[in-house]
Amino acid sequence: MDDERLLCELSRKIDELSIRIEKLNLAEYLEVLRNPKRLLYINFLAGVARGFGTAMGFTFLGAFILYVLQRIVILKLPVIGDFIAELVRIVQNELSVK
Repeated sequence: MDDERLLCELSRKIDELSIRIEKLNLAEYLEVLRNPKRLLYINFLAGVARGFGTAMGFTFLGAFILYVLQRIVILKLPVIGDFIAELVRIVQNELSVK
């Protein structure tokens, strides 16, 4: 009776382990590791996507900051307004040169 229960419990644990391994996609991961060309290709695409995302994020953030700075200039705050106006002029000159 104990042996039968032990075998049943062991079988259940093996089934759980098998399901967990399938969820991890371990076979696909090992296949990628065995094929260096595919691994390089996937890492290259991931790097390009990461770089593109960084560039786009920085561009949007920079545009937003410039927009906020221009709005502050419109308020004509005495000290901050002059500094920001000069900063915006410099950025606009650099953008128009390129």
